[in-house]
Amino acid sequence: MSGVEAAAPEPQPRRSRKGLARWLTLAGFGVFVVAAAGAIQLNSMLSGIAGTLPPTPDVATLPVSVAVTDRNGMLLRPFTTGDGRWRLPVDRTAVDPRFIQMLIAYEDRGFAEHSGIAWSSMLRAAGQFVMAGRVVSGGSTLTMQVARLIEGEPTRDIWGKLRQMVHADRLEHELSKDEIIDLYLTLAPYGGNIEGIRAATLAYFGKEPGRLTIAEAALLVALPQSPEARRPDRDPVAAERSRDMVLDRLVATGALPPEDALVAKREPVPTGRREFPMLAAHMAAQAVRAQPTARAIELTVDKRLQDALEHLAAGRARLIDPKVSVAIVAADIASGEVLASVGSAGLFSIQSAGFVDMTNAIRSPGSTLKPLIYGLAFELGLAHPESLIEDRPTAFGAYVPVNFDGFSRGTVTIHDALTESLNIPAVVVLDAVGPARLVSRLRRAHADPRLPINTAPSLAVGLGGVGITLRDLVSVYAAIGNGGKPIRLYDGIGPAPSAEIAAPVLDPVSAWYVSDILADVPPPLNGSPGRIAYKTGTSYGYRDGWAIGFDGKTVIGVWVGRPDGAPVPGLSGITGAAPILFEAFDRLGNRKAPLPRAPQGVLFASNSELPMPLRRFRHPNEDMVARVAAPEIAFPADGVDVDLGLAAGDISPLMVKVRNGVPPFIFFANGAPFGRPEFARQSLWEPDGPGFVTLSVVDAAGQADTVTVFLN
Repeated sequence: MSGVEAAAPEPQPRRSRKGLARWLTLAGFGVFVVAAAGAIQLNSMLSGIAGTLPPTPDVATLPVSVAVTDRNGMLLRPFTTGDGRWRLPVDRTAVDPRFIQMLIAYEDRGFAEHSGIAWSSMLRAAGQFVMAGRVVSGGSTLTMQVARLIEGEPTRDIWGKLRQMVHADRLEHELSKDEIIDLYLTLAPYGGNIEGIRAATLAYFGKEPGRLTIAEAALLVALPQSPEARRPDRDPVAAERSRDMVLDRLVATGALPPEDALVAKREPVPTGRREFPMLAAHMAAQAVRAQPTARAIELTVDKRLQDALEHLAAGRARLIDPKVSVAIVAADIASGEVLASVGSAGLFSIQSAGFVDMTNAIRSPGSTLKPLIYGLAFELGLAHPESLIEDRPTAFGAYVPVNFDGFSRGTVTIHDALTESLNIPAVVVLDAVGPARLVSRLRRAHADPRLPINTAPSLAVGLGGVGITLRDLVSVYAAIGNGGKPIRLYDGIGPAPSAEIAAPVLDPVSAWYVSDILADVPPPLNGSPGRIAYKTGTSYGYRDGWAIGFDGKTVIGVWVGRPDGAPVPGLSGITGAAPILFEAFDRLGNRKAPLPRAPQGVLFASNSELPMPLRRFRHPNEDMVARVAAPEIAFPADGVDVDLGLAAGDISPLMVKVRNGVPPFIFFANGAPFGRPEFARQSLWEPDGPGFVTLSVVDAAGQADTVTVFLN
């Protein structure tokens, strides 16, 4: 040996156990992949796995949230699935194509070519796992992801991945690529109980998925990879980071221009979830109850108008009283299709019982039936709008109607009696045409008037003594606006009404007379005269305020009141409901139309030009309207005991009511006058204790009546 020792061979680094494990894993996975590929292709070795796979779902029958839409397919109100998930029906044609392109470019660039499994991606994912010691990319195709979503279980081990691969192979054999995309768009998770692209765009962006920004699309591509960790409503920083990662990769692969990605990164991510639409809530719930197995239900309402009228109802109710609700129904006169149905001033309002649908609540209609009463008189040839009629105190047995303000006008025209909503002439005319005929015509108009059981229609029906709904009144006025032809309202719930030949509610001339008079009803302060034909009504005790009107195309009805039936002091149709009615017509947009022209047969004439029989309305019993009866104390009746709680020490006033007679009246208690001389037919007296009292009333003609009652 030389003096220079030979250099010892450089020691070789020992392969760590971890590195060895990686190589063994890679080798094992490679063997597995080859075996698995052969198994899938041959469909023999893995027949056991294939036999346990769930059935391939049909996207058309997949359990989804029921989506209630308007006449144009716009979403009104969705409902969760039976397990509480928001999973709205959707297909690729309703999704922004750019999102689908970005999804495929990011998740599965070979989607169009492979048969469910991208072997190169699987090998790449295995190699990345071995080299990095962690999952870098999953290697799953969109088809494999759909398989995982169908089974509802994450892939925890290699056998789970094998099952997913077998499932993907079957999906590719049974479904088209478009159907696989549709399943992904419906099932992909987006955090919490949000599933599917449509529910996600509504929850995070408040819009349908048909048009998305690049930033929105990138966020929606990123979320399903880790929906809980990246939820923008919980961790907007993580959501933004994952969105930007998607944008960067799309730029790197050439799928997105760098300048577009730069602009998208500047767009803020949402920081919370939005409320799902809740329009036409009562009607939507009714539709779902009627069609419990439906996936989508289309109503006849117009979303724009529905939204505008719901805001109108809520705003007006707040101005009146927190316990007051407002209901509105708008319908097309020609077809009867309901264009909007507002059941309350707010579905979740506790004070005003917003959960109660007041469009279908049975209430007293007040004076809203008067137009039909006069229409019947026109049809029967008893009157013309210019016919004269007496507005004088008139008793019909025990029934003595009085005008709303307690005044009588004397001789007026039918036209003025209706525009001023006088009660006495309306009851006189109703007595002539017959209450039974009025109720019959209401039913012809597809209304369902409710009378006391086993009770025949009485004169009280004409002033609100009958139960009726807002939809019923809208149906009645739709018939008047339609020339007397009845129209059945239809909202999309249940089968559409078939064409039918029905008896008219009024003849065309009589219907036009009524419409022409209603066009002259003075509008509220926010309305313009002559634009619509309308009528107001106020029920007894200020419990209901009504306003129903129509133009040439649309009829709208408004109800205002408390759902519990309690009085609302000062509430009336003209002050409470009429302003809402005119504002509702302002929101019709291009649906506004003038009132129809006069049909053939209309008689244009002043009173002096009318034929003699029409110049004055004559009741069959002329004595009924010719005399002025002496005043009578209608309440309390003579000889009765009246419990005012006086024995318990309470001080409660006694209401004294008078019928007949000529106002003004003077009221006396034990010979001492109380109240003040006025035209009102009622007055309050405060007793000083229990005992007998003699009450008297004297009218302007000196006629009097006296009763004695016992107060306790």
